[in-house]
Amino acid sequence: MNERTLRVLEFEKIKNKLIGYAHSTLGKKIAESLEPSTEYEMVVTWQKETHEATSILLQRGNIPLGGVHDLSYHLKRAEIESFLYPGQLLEVSDTLRAARRLKSFMKEAKEGEGKFPVIGGYISSLFTFKSIEDRINECIVGEDEISDHASPALRNIRRTMESKNVAIRNRLNSMISSTKHQKYLQDAIITIRQDRYVVPVKQEYRANVPGLIHDQSSSGATLFIEPMAIVQLNNELKELKLKEKAEIERILSELTALIGERVQEIKSNQKVLSILDFIFAKGKLAVSMNGVEPEINKDGYIRIKNGRHPLLDQKTVVPTNIYIGDTFNTLVITGPNTGGKTVTLKTVGLLTVMAQSGLHVPADYGTKLSVFEQVFADIGDEQSIEQSLSTFSSHMTNIVEILKQVNSNSLVLLDELGAGTDPTEGAALAIAILEHLYTMGVRTIATTHYTELKEFALTTKGVENASVEFNVETLSPTYKLLIGVPGKSNAFEISKRLGLSEYIIEKSKGLISREDIAFEDLLTSIEKDKRMAEEERDEAVRLKLMIQKQKSEYEQKNEKLAMQREKILKESREEARKVLKDAKEEADRVIKELRDMEKVQEEKERNRKIEETRKNLRGKISEMEKGLGLSMDISVNTKPPKNLKMGDTVLIINLNQKGEVASKPDQKGDLTVQVGIMKINVNIKNLRLEKENRENIKKSGAGKIAKRKAQSVKTSIDLRGQTLEEARMNTDKYLDDAYIAGLNEISIIHGKGTGVLREGIKNMLKRHKHVKSSRDGAYGEGGTGVTIVELK
Repeated sequence: MNERTLRVLEFEKIKNKLIGYAHSTLGKKIAESLEPSTEYEMVVTWQKETHEATSILLQRGNIPLGGVHDLSYHLKRAEIESFLYPGQLLEVSDTLRAARRLKSFMKEAKEGEGKFPVIGGYISSLFTFKSIEDRINECIVGEDEISDHASPALRNIRRTMESKNVAIRNRLNSMISSTKHQKYLQDAIITIRQDRYVVPVKQEYRANVPGLIHDQSSSGATLFIEPMAIVQLNNELKELKLKEKAEIERILSELTALIGERVQEIKSNQKVLSILDFIFAKGKLAVSMNGVEPEINKDGYIRIKNGRHPLLDQKTVVPTNIYIGDTFNTLVITGPNTGGKTVTLKTVGLLTVMAQSGLHVPADYGTKLSVFEQVFADIGDEQSIEQSLSTFSSHMTNIVEILKQVNSNSLVLLDELGAGTDPTEGAALAIAILEHLYTMGVRTIATTHYTELKEFALTTKGVENASVEFNVETLSPTYKLLIGVPGKSNAFEISKRLGLSEYIIEKSKGLISREDIAFEDLLTSIEKDKRMAEEERDEAVRLKLMIQKQKSEYEQKNEKLAMQREKILKESREEARKVLKDAKEEADRVIKELRDMEKVQEEKERNRKIEETRKNLRGKISEMEKGLGLSMDISVNTKPPKNLKMGDTVLIINLNQKGEVASKPDQKGDLTVQVGIMKINVNIKNLRLEKENRENIKKSGAGKIAKRKAQSVKTSIDLRGQTLEEARMNTDKYLDDAYIAGLNEISIIHGKGTGVLREGIKNMLKRHKHVKSSRDGAYGEGGTGVTIVELK
């Protein structure tokens, strides 16, 4: 693609916006190298990527792309079997976590490759190594700190070191607190020099404190001496530190070896993650400027519907409607200065370049753009003082270069063609250039003030006029483009509105030919008629769309009702078939039992069996009624209750409502029942006693919830790699779960990093209702990379 054209169209500013939306340095690098493609299939694929990213962003919100790092250097060290430092290992862990979270994110969406085949394909190719993640996070708690839990040997070494430190401090404390030694000391403090414990001794008393001198103050008045009493302890502590260093290096080598075994897979992950970061950056850019996916073609056809220049204020910019490449290949735009001709050219060029770069364009749906081999733009005055080039010479130099490189699959944008020289010669030259480009089949859009070019467009097949509308009443442009209507100069009307004498205006009209006057009048008439036709057309289109929408809604509702009716009928038939089947089976069983009872001789035994059978039959009928949704809470006892007392809980059968007896039944069996705030008069025949099932209440109480929480909630949460907003939400939920589970103390791992995540979480904990107190982790707990929280 022509570099000068990209510079003139300010494509670099669009790329800078795109770079700003990428999370990782890898995604930003891809955005920096973005260039328009001239391959149709490539452009279509890029557009599909952006469309999928935009859809996911609008449906699901933010994508979990935080924590993606450039691991190129880390993986090289792993390949040569060197070891990575804690901070580097954490970057590997964060990147592996990002890949795993993306796979989980797409899996939760329950769509994946089906709805988003391109992005789903990328995400499905990611590898997950949770075991490596967990091992790194288990061993490393900060940028420069290894956890005590990294290995049993490291834990034992650090415990021994701690005991040695305590022993040394105890001896030195007894020394500096004794009256014998206090006069020898500059200050009663313990300090460290050259990684060994020392005390500050006055120069004149150096002989009174036997030991090794490690340093002295700048004035020479103080010597830092390691007393002989602790030399052996310091030596042992030094040995332990060397062992600790060796063990840490062994652990780092072990972790690096785990990464080295998966170098190729991690490299593949890094490449895929950088592409996904770039794709979602394109999606975010599209959402920010309300862009749409244009219909891409390779036939040189452009139709922009309500296109907006992406670098102008979207609230004030006037949309442009323009088309070319169907019935005509050359468009000549005329109109007054500051009317929007140049902005229209830049909008067409920039939207075309953006589309060929896989970016969505700020326009309405239905916008169609073509893939061109070359886009050329001669816009603006770039004359060079050093080269002594005039405006005309500068433009002509550019046009000469364009004519050398142009072919039939090119888009050429020419601003003020032929300007800067004699009008007659300039117009003739402009017509010749446009004819040459038209003969080659080039799509050309040119702006001009020359009347000759208006007449050329009117009389030449394949060339069309267009103009930017101008309001003579307000003396201001409307920035609306009118295709098919050549622009009117409006010089006489503007001069008259500005107060120029009528006499001078009439004399001016007399100096131009009658043909020119008639031509200008014709333009006015055409413009008026076209405006009326467009308004009527727009109204007809609006009514048509409204009718189509209503028809579509009616058809959808009708189809939905038909489907619901069929579903209800099917379910009813199935339920009725089941009920009939169950009733038949029960009837067969009852008949069999009655026959068996005939064989029983004793009347008492026979009556007992009949009552038992009747009871079973009532139970079956009740179950069938429940299956059909009838009398869900009616008791098996169908007889009216006897000996009702005030306060008894009863069920009103015909209302299916529970209530309490508010008065005793009279001779007719009528009584009052309190249902909520209402009192209802009912007959005792419509009442059944209701028994409370307290066992179910106990079994479904809060105790069971707390028990489940206590079994599932962990004593720590890892927030590394998350944004501050994600971390706050996850921490808030975790604190609720931990509080319900009855935990007293929990750990929040946020790492050190830039400190933004740590400070944000600490501020949140200060005002959280479940938090009693919080503190930084102690030595071995993770230091400032971990916050220990005590719950209320």
